[in-house]
Amino acid sequence: MLYSATTSYLAVVVAVAAVTSSQIISPDCQSSCGNVSIPYPFGNTPGCYLNSFFLISCRPSTEGNGNFNVSKPYLGTSSIEVLGITLAGELKVNLFVGNDCYTQSGAQQLSFYAFANLPTFPVSTTRNKFTAIGCDTVAAVDGSSGNGFATGCLSICGGIDSLTDGECNGIGCCQTTIPSNLVSFNVSVSSIRNHTTVWSFNPCSYVFIVEESAYQFSRSDLKIWNKTVMPAVLDWSIWQETCENTTTHACKANSDCIDVKDVSGYRCNCSSGYQGNPYLGCTDKNECEDPNLNDCVVKKLCENTPGNYSCTCPKWYIGDGRKSGDGCTINESLVKVIVIVVAGSAVLLMSIFGFLYFGLKKRKFLKQKEKYFRQNGGILLQQQLHERVGGSSGSMNSSARIFSAEELKEATNDFNESRIIGRGGFGVVYKGNLRNGEVVAIKKPKLVDQSQFEQFVNEVVVLSQINHRNVVKLLGCCLETEVPLLVYEFINNGTLFDHIHNKAKSSKVPWDTRLRIATEAAGVLSYLHSAASIPIIHRDVKSTNILLDESYTAKVSDFGASRLVPLDHAQLSTMVQGTIGYLDPEYMLTCQLTEKSDVYSFGVVLVELMTGKKALSFDRPEEERSLAMYFLSCLKDDLLFDIVEEFISEEEGNRKQLIEVATLAKRCLRVKGEERPSMKEVAMELEGIRAMVSHPWVTMGRNPEEMTELLQERFESIEYATGSGTTSYSESTGYSYSMKNHVMPPVSSGR
Repeated sequence: MLYSATTSYLAVVVAVAAVTSSQIISPDCQSSCGNVSIPYPFGNTPGCYLNSFFLISCRPSTEGNGNFNVSKPYLGTSSIEVLGITLAGELKVNLFVGNDCYTQSGAQQLSFYAFANLPTFPVSTTRNKFTAIGCDTVAAVDGSSGNGFATGCLSICGGIDSLTDGECNGIGCCQTTIPSNLVSFNVSVSSIRNHTTVWSFNPCSYVFIVEESAYQFSRSDLKIWNKTVMPAVLDWSIWQETCENTTTHACKANSDCIDVKDVSGYRCNCSSGYQGNPYLGCTDKNECEDPNLNDCVVKKLCENTPGNYSCTCPKWYIGDGRKSGDGCTINESLVKVIVIVVAGSAVLLMSIFGFLYFGLKKRKFLKQKEKYFRQNGGILLQQQLHERVGGSSGSMNSSARIFSAEELKEATNDFNESRIIGRGGFGVVYKGNLRNGEVVAIKKPKLVDQSQFEQFVNEVVVLSQINHRNVVKLLGCCLETEVPLLVYEFINNGTLFDHIHNKAKSSKVPWDTRLRIATEAAGVLSYLHSAASIPIIHRDVKSTNILLDESYTAKVSDFGASRLVPLDHAQLSTMVQGTIGYLDPEYMLTCQLTEKSDVYSFGVVLVELMTGKKALSFDRPEEERSLAMYFLSCLKDDLLFDIVEEFISEEEGNRKQLIEVATLAKRCLRVKGEERPSMKEVAMELEGIRAMVSHPWVTMGRNPEEMTELLQERFESIEYATGSGTTSYSESTGYSYSMKNHVMPPVSSGR
């Protein structure tokens, strides 16, 4: 199903002249259509609306018996029904629901194609959610608001019993946020297995943009769904103008012009002390008629003034007549007596209450710290670490420390936005300067929910098992705040993704440096799988999670999704997590996480390093969108050097290494995990490939078994330096992804 909305001007019968301060509104304007009020600047007849963007068509609509007996409002000449309009800048409308249905055999049935022309009012980012329903569903929204973007969600489930009413968490139902200023976009929905495995209780997928509070997931929706539209909220403003750059703004008498922060344009509000429609002119608010609007001691002596009011006292009283002032008092002597008595009493009471207040405040502060410690998973963290260290003290390694909330606030200038160096779906990373001059990175989650605390505990537990020089070091944590904070060493040269993809930031990293980075990253993953005290699966290997220092040394990061693997387990059953484009297809289909899942993801990184192309891009032709699939196809057709980055392939000395690395990447990208090499084998082979330049005799006169033995000796001689802990400073570069039909087709090549 495709739902397309593009920026366009609404056609109207009569062109409206430019807005001026002297514009006359017709006295015959209708104030409503059906049961929906239509406040100016909106209107449904010529002379009743500000300009063509604010046209509301009131047209007959069928209800119940099919007769045209009810009038309903629509946006301009479109078929988008208007449900409500507020002067606060919100426009509630009905947007169409898309579907994608299949027969029991997996044949696609007729899907609903919905087209609508929105005016220049963007979909509200804060009030709506992009929502998809289905147990075999991939949904995405992509478009442009000045910059290209793509976001979406994946919903997969094995059976009806795995679903919970009211929970839209990626199992049967998934949701994601709407990008800001969304006025041009495409929405798509597709299936991975054509619903063949879930057809008995879910033959269709549905996708829509909906007001967040207007929809709650129900398991019955998977079987029976009869809605064709869902309510959504648009943000409206006087478009593409600001209060400063327009001389004829629409704000009328006694109103203020206010630039809208999240929407292109401005709105009007009645000035303080006035009420009504600011686009027609606000009228004075009589504060004296409402006791809650004035603070006069004697209400009957309240006098209304334009935009304000005044209070007076009777002739035998003195004062300004307000509660907030002296009030009305009998005489000056009495006032002095009252002041002395009140002041003395106040001092005494303040002394008593001050003693109680600071005592209670200190007690409350200690309880709050204890509450945050428990809430942030402190008890669970102590238990996990205690179990991992074999019953010792249960604390983090001796190099880590506990930071106070005040210390980290000072280091980040109270978490000022200017200190932000990375954003992601789960949190923000700040650059901090400690009192001793040390520069650090501080990871602060956005949300306060149980899943975040579990991810925090998981990351600390995983990092406590890692001791490797190519992993960003964990310096400590803070549990005193509402959300837990992690503190890491600061890596100052960005991510591998930036250096090979971001044209504004990238530098042409030479092939020998890229090969060294790949070797170092492979060494980390080999260490996690084979040398850590408890094997660790990273689960989100990608170029944005490989940081680079000033000497381009690789630092693997972001262990929030990692999993410790018990020694008696070869695989783990988990909910699929990772980044589309890097995800192991076998893991996606089986939900069985193994070490070979990291091998597949690392294979994609190898291809990125050779080609300079992104792992997934909808800017490329459909057959090239998945880099892994495109790479395997080129290898099959003997077109390797057609996709290798030009400046790398131009150097003749690189060609032999490129062929060897491409062969290794092909093995890593095999569909079946059991046919892929281990990370230890990958690291050994990369070490050997690097040695081809300095020791060309390695490949002369030796068979593969002899080369393997040499590489084994070289690999086993590497000593891992100390260092643990990491976070990704460029979480903001992680993909919000979208997928078309068959964006991850079955792979037959790569063996």
